[in-house]
Amino acid sequence: MQNLFSGIYKDKTVLVTGHTGFKGSWLCYWLEQMGAKVIGYSLDAPTTPNHISLLNLNITSIIADIRDLDKLNEVFEEYKPDIVFHLAAQPLVRLSYENPIETYETNVIGTLKVFEACRKANVKAIVNITSDKAYENKEWVWGYRENDPMGGYDPYSSSKGCADILANSYRDSYFNIKDYKKKHNTLLASCRAGNVIGGGDWAKDRLITDIMLSVSQNKKVSIRNPYATRPWQHVLEPLSGYLNIGQKLLEEKVEFASAWNFGPSDEGSITVEQVVKNVKKYWDKIDYEINQDPNALHEANLLKLDCSKAHILLKWNDVWDSDTTFEKTVKWYKSFYEEEKNLTKEDLEAYIKAAKTKKLKWAI
Repeated sequence: MQNLFSGIYKDKTVLVTGHTGFKGSWLCYWLEQMGAKVIGYSLDAPTTPNHISLLNLNITSIIADIRDLDKLNEVFEEYKPDIVFHLAAQPLVRLSYENPIETYETNVIGTLKVFEACRKANVKAIVNITSDKAYENKEWVWGYRENDPMGGYDPYSSSKGCADILANSYRDSYFNIKDYKKKHNTLLASCRAGNVIGGGDWAKDRLITDIMLSVSQNKKVSIRNPYATRPWQHVLEPLSGYLNIGQKLLEEKVEFASAWNFGPSDEGSITVEQVVKNVKKYWDKIDYEINQDPNALHEANLLKLDCSKAHILLKWNDVWDSDTTFEKTVKWYKSFYEEEKNLTKEDLEAYIKAAKTKKLKWAI
């Protein structure tokens, strides 16, 4: 596994903010398997159970707040990371309505402070993770491209749009590629991904999590927005994109220091109700009921990404189709709840094998 991404991550010091979260824990596991020296910086795991505690990773885990600039500077000075993957965030739409101040402080000011720590430490590469919800969503039937306007109806989406605008400003003001190797030595890219699923996510108000928790308690899951359409993808799909971008930045390829979308092919965009029907094929105990609330908080009904830029310039493509994605996800939880077994290792190995079969450049 250490030869993936041209072996670039072996022995590199990689700092991951948000390492105790769902995507962050999967990323840390993959980086560790590739021989990276991983430094995690995050608040405590947000749920019990949580994925990070199941992995028994051999990494340096620092429990701290990204809004604490003094602590960030201290950690950056001590460990001197080659690259930073910034995933730490308040990631939930409905929680952002309840607590907008914390959402903006974490997602915008926290990102600002991470960038400042990177600038002071002269970090070589920054991969900033935002969201597909950063786009000004007009509920078009076509996907958003990287140069479409940022926006956001709800506080979470808006905060991610702000974080992306902030990244653009830092790329122009401090990490301008025209001044690379003259005034600075840092390349910054932003990555946006659609709805991500997979084993080990227990965050509140997420569809797959709600389904799996309900079935583990022998309850029907309540579906509040059955016709919302999303681009569903396995967590390993965007992570392969982030790692791809990280490789290019570490290789000092300035043309990759920009914004990137990572999402599934069109067949991955299906409604919430269809998702429930699909996952039920892999665990017959799953049952659901539709409870639409006319007074519910606003959530987008249609949102998809155009990933042509990544397909053409990065040679990145998704690996698993939607059926495989749902099957792998459900089997992870089924194994966890019925056998107390963690399938993360098996899923990553199967994903890499499938990527090799597809002859994707990063896997060869």
